[in-house]
Amino acid sequence: MSQRFALSLLLVPMLSMGLFAQAYDGPAQLPTSTVASSMADTPAPGSLITVNAGDDLQAALNTAQCGSTIQLQAGATFTGKYRFPALSCDDQHWIIVRTSAPDTALPAEGHRVTPCYAGVASLPGRPQYACDNPQNVLAKLVVADKVGPVIFENGANHYRLLGLELTRPVGTKGYMTLVATDTNASANHIVIDRSWLHGTTQDETQAGFNLAGTNTVAIVDSYFSDFHCTSKTGSCTEAHAISGGTGLYQDGNYKIEDNFLESSAQGVLFGGGGATSTPTDITIRFNHFFKPWQWMKGNIPFQGGSGDNPFIVRHAMEFKNAVRVLIENNLVENTWGGFGETGWAILLTPKNQHNKFGQNICPTCQVTDVTIRYTHIFHAGGGIEIGTVLSGDGGGGAPALLGTRFSVHDVVMDDISRKYFARGRLFLLANNWPTNPLNTITIDHITGFPDPEAGILSVGNLVTNPQMYGLVFTNSIVTTGKGPVWNKGGGKTSCAYSNIPLQVLNDCFSSYTFSNNALLADPSRYSDASWPAGNFLASTMDAADFVQCDNGDGGDYQLQDGSPYKNMGTDGRDLGADIVGLNAALAGVE
Repeated sequence: MSQRFALSLLLVPMLSMGLFAQAYDGPAQLPTSTVASSMADTPAPGSLITVNAGDDLQAALNTAQCGSTIQLQAGATFTGKYRFPALSCDDQHWIIVRTSAPDTALPAEGHRVTPCYAGVASLPGRPQYACDNPQNVLAKLVVADKVGPVIFENGANHYRLLGLELTRPVGTKGYMTLVATDTNASANHIVIDRSWLHGTTQDETQAGFNLAGTNTVAIVDSYFSDFHCTSKTGSCTEAHAISGGTGLYQDGNYKIEDNFLESSAQGVLFGGGGATSTPTDITIRFNHFFKPWQWMKGNIPFQGGSGDNPFIVRHAMEFKNAVRVLIENNLVENTWGGFGETGWAILLTPKNQHNKFGQNICPTCQVTDVTIRYTHIFHAGGGIEIGTVLSGDGGGGAPALLGTRFSVHDVVMDDISRKYFARGRLFLLANNWPTNPLNTITIDHITGFPDPEAGILSVGNLVTNPQMYGLVFTNSIVTTGKGPVWNKGGGKTSCAYSNIPLQVLNDCFSSYTFSNNALLADPSRYSDASWPAGNFLASTMDAADFVQCDNGDGGDYQLQDGSPYKNMGTDGRDLGADIVGLNAALAGVE
């Protein structure tokens, strides 16, 4: 059993029994429950239905009963829009739709499937996966319409999809969503397990799994690739591997665990449209978020869409409507700016979305109680943006409901650079709400290297009052850059206009703690008096005495025994991220 799978099995029963119901990470409440998604949790003790190549898969779905297993011929292709009907199933009688290949032909439970299991030895520009003997042991479902090939009908429940390849035809027009509920429908208790969901190299595929209308869903040990929308000539504007947080029904309990998530816009997006409620209890763990470099215009080779136009790139993760989110043990690799974005890897911004008719369509949207920990962000134009901002142009936007209680710790950010068509900063904290401003943010034990021409924080409060409040920034090791704490914008009306760290913090926050940080390579123009008291200032990166710095790009940032920052945290730990713990948490995630 893998260490990762063992940790998952340990966490699931504790959450399911409510033992974490009052658990907090700093100011942020952790998810109070999660999805029990192991094979043992989804028994199907009923009949076996065999579907061979050329057989009618829809007929098999229509005749299945709770507890049935529908076994699709391994290596066969089934083309259509397959509707998964609603039955009154329960936790002891799931319906499993799977490949006919034996379990021994697939990765063991808790291990990620790759395209190798569809007979593809490697994908250009992606991390190399182990594939000594590529064989096609998956069953392939191909969409025959704009939505599909998997549609959950209203009330569908207790389905597990295992060992499938879900995709779209090459060269057909229009963008596709591979897995979704029926229009205005709801579905629950869904598990996607060890499956490959993908588009094609050039065509537009908008989404892998649109979670809108679902609850109690797990997406585990799977591989998502080639989700992208094309600029200028495309028919969609944002592509996502997994999205949710919009529509009439969404209650949460979502687990996104041990997946490769590749998408031009967001690997995971919650919000961004109208919604009647906010999804809660979202656990995102052990995933590798990735964008291939050939999608960046100017690279050789370059791969775009129609007319050789680049795909529209946004972030790795974005949250506009979500509560109690745990993001831990993830690799976040390759994010760049463009298309109105500035390259932030993770964006937390509650949004009362403004639609094309000038309406604000989600006044109840919120992003609260978000924890980001033991995560590595690298090769990105920016680290993490947290903002309560307005949606819409021309002053038509309105605030959402709430943006508060964020905990970020034990995160490494390296190679955060302006070369990725971005500003190269670690954090952006901003408010544009006239009431209820951004508040209660704890940033602790960070190891970060912004672009030398940029800095640690970009700050902005674009209203005169109220000030943001409740910022804690402690126990971190960061290089400062030439502009350590900088104005986000707004000219002289902005609280951060001075660009002097101490003054910016005093003017933008009614309460804050910024102390016990190692501030490396601090420009000489910023004297000790430019900073809040209680920090450690050093003129070079070498002062930290890392095992290997590599100029903040792929180094080993564990502190050597002689480092002045060893055991200097307010909690007795080393300053900076827990590198040993982080490396253990990320073992095998790539």
